[in-house]
Amino acid sequence: MLRTLDIRDMLLIDRLELAFRPGLNVLTGETGAGKSILLDCLGFVLGWRGRAELVRKGADQGEVTAVFDLPADHPGQAILAEAGIPAGEELILRRVNARDGRKTAWINDRRASGEVLRALSASLVELHGQQDDGGLLNPRGHRALLDAFAGHDDLTGAVRAAWAARSGAARRREAALAALAAVKGEEEFLRHAVAELDALDPQPGEEATLDAERRLMQGAERIRTDVARALQILGPEGAEGAMRDADRWLQGAAEKAEGRLDAALGSLDRALIELGEAASGVEAALEALSFDPRALEACEERLFAIRALARKHAVLPDDLAAHAEVLRARLGALDAGEEGIAALDREMAAAQAEYDRAARALGAARAEASVRLDAAMAAELAPLKLERAVFETQIAPGEPGPEGTDAVAFTVATNPGAPAGPLDKIASGGELSRFLLALKVVLARGADALVLIFDEIDRGVGGATADAVGRRLATLSETAQVLVVTHSPQVAARGGNHFRVAKSVEEGITTSRVTALSPAERVDEIARMISGAEVSDAARAAAEELLAG
Repeated sequence: MLRTLDIRDMLLIDRLELAFRPGLNVLTGETGAGKSILLDCLGFVLGWRGRAELVRKGADQGEVTAVFDLPADHPGQAILAEAGIPAGEELILRRVNARDGRKTAWINDRRASGEVLRALSASLVELHGQQDDGGLLNPRGHRALLDAFAGHDDLTGAVRAAWAARSGAARRREAALAALAAVKGEEEFLRHAVAELDALDPQPGEEATLDAERRLMQGAERIRTDVARALQILGPEGAEGAMRDADRWLQGAAEKAEGRLDAALGSLDRALIELGEAASGVEAALEALSFDPRALEACEERLFAIRALARKHAVLPDDLAAHAEVLRARLGALDAGEEGIAALDREMAAAQAEYDRAARALGAARAEASVRLDAAMAAELAPLKLERAVFETQIAPGEPGPEGTDAVAFTVATNPGAPAGPLDKIASGGELSRFLLALKVVLARGADALVLIFDEIDRGVGGATADAVGRRLATLSETAQVLVVTHSPQVAARGGNHFRVAKSVEEGITTSRVTALSPAERVDEIARMISGAEVSDAARAAAEELLAG
């Protein structure tokens, strides 16, 4: 609900504070008094596109602030959450228009873009007039309006889910076909590459091992010569033989040395043991350094083959095995491609069948709802002096999509036997306004979250017809807040909150003023609307009678 509207230095308004109430709020005034300016200002703070020059003459900037009640379940709460704007049960919109044309907006004291502001305003306010842009005249929105009237959310949800499943199956099938086509183009390369990798069978870490073996074998000859010399010096012909001779001589002398050689003999025995172990280690190393020249050739051949294959496939040598698995998988996809496509074809067919079933169910429900909608419209049109008009909801095959396969259009024939056509092409201005009002009354389901604004929708009608318009606006206001700009006293009399817009000139400056009327002032205003500038007693009595009705 719109609670307050604060306007400063906009067009003909210097400063204005309006407090609106639930139910039917009416704005009246003479032609040119500035009633449309209020809607321009409200549209400005909501981010709607409108007049270019809005700042009041002599002011540096204009500013409009609107305060709305925003219950926790209001659709606007989700828009605020997505935009990262703090939300509560009060929504404050403020927008400033500088003299140079720059516009700045705030939502709950947070800077906001025009895109966010317009998205939020669509959940807050709906404007209707003779050139209605609220969707009733746009055939692209008629299907959604029929669905809202029918209330079959479960059927529309099922169709959307089935369409999503069908679209997903189609995307997977197309991706598989594209992948298969791409793989087929490289089939010869894949088969050759996999065969080559399988024949070599490189293993992670193998390249480093082969490189170490190769370097070892390349330096082995020089190393082996030195190690062999060392082994000879350590062996019986060298250090070991000399130490054993020394041990034998000392053993012979030990009996006469009275124990003086015991320690030396013990050390010599231990040294012989250590020497033997050293000789064994050197001998083992010498054995390891022995190699067949053909082994070096084989090592180098495999090492170079692994490195060449890694360069060919632009991977590290250690990644060749994993790369081979990738190529095998692509080749496997090629070999199993036809089977995979067949499975996806079956999935696509099943998804299509489910979508067709859901779309048929929704189409049948729409056909049934269209009959009820046409009957409801016929009941509304008669009191609006359109009893000879025929409203018809036409349903034709449409392009399949997430909303089904039906194209829906509201048409009207204003006279029996006349061809039916789009509302805005067949109906005159006065007729069109009444058709729109009847549609809004019938399609009012779910409108309680919106502020409904009707801009002179009663133009061109009077008497009993205007009274019928007023009654229907009052009916709408029972479930939604309604703002009406009107020249009809019958409509104004139905308002629960009445504002008069008047224009005055002071010191050469024209200013529009808006006044909330008391019960007595309402009588005078409605009497003026009946009789004109000179308010007669008869007009005042007629006004009182309208207000009493």
